[in-house]
Amino acid sequence: MTTTIDRSDARAFTSPEMGALAHLYRGEVYRSTIWRTRLDTTTNWAVVTLGIALSIAFSSPNASPLPLVLVGILILFFLLLEARRYRYFNVWRARARWMETNMYAPLLEDGDLRTDSGWTHTLAEDYRRPVYHVGLMTAIGRRIRRNYLWILLIQTVAYIGKLLVHPSGVVSVEEFVSRADIGPVPGVLVLVTGIFYVTSWAAIAIWSGRRDRAKFHSRGPAPTSMG
Repeated sequence: MTTTIDRSDARAFTSPEMGALAHLYRGEVYRSTIWRTRLDTTTNWAVVTLGIALSIAFSSPNASPLPLVLVGILILFFLLLEARRYRYFNVWRARARWMETNMYAPLLEDGDLRTDSGWTHTLAEDYRRPVYHVGLMTAIGRRIRRNYLWILLIQTVAYIGKLLVHPSGVVSVEEFVSRADIGPVPGVLVLVTGIFYVTSWAAIAIWSGRRDRAKFHSRGPAPTSMG
């Protein structure tokens, strides 16, 4: 439901209020920067664990490819953790961006803060009742597109390469599949699970990308909501 703001609601901020808003903006930028650093930390953990798995799997021709499979569980955990952190980061980023587009841009353009447009009400409501601006699946898709798709591709290529060359070059499809056996679990099931694992995350990334593009085009030049 759209709320119509009467132009009589327009007001001018006093100097102390403008100073408070400037400090508020700095605080939101600082918080978004801190959470952005936490995102980088989680990605680094995923890269390091994958590097360890690669070192173990390729340490010798007879080394098991199992570490490349098990590291997928850790990568999944880091992805979910990073998606949760991204939702927090997006709260602070959205507030800072909201003030940039609705306060600083008009101020630089013509000195009119255009408080009659209702942006102050939207920001105030977000402080009164803070909510996530993106869903968990959207956050997961964005983090996959930014970083984790490449991590998953490296993991997949390394695993296939391990099966192809160690302990010697593969000579048949049957031999390739048999090398994927994990104890009582047949290689066919392992490979099918791996294909589903990679394609499902890729599908989420594609879905979220299309959704983000549709949302961006529907918002127009003057966004009416945060996030």
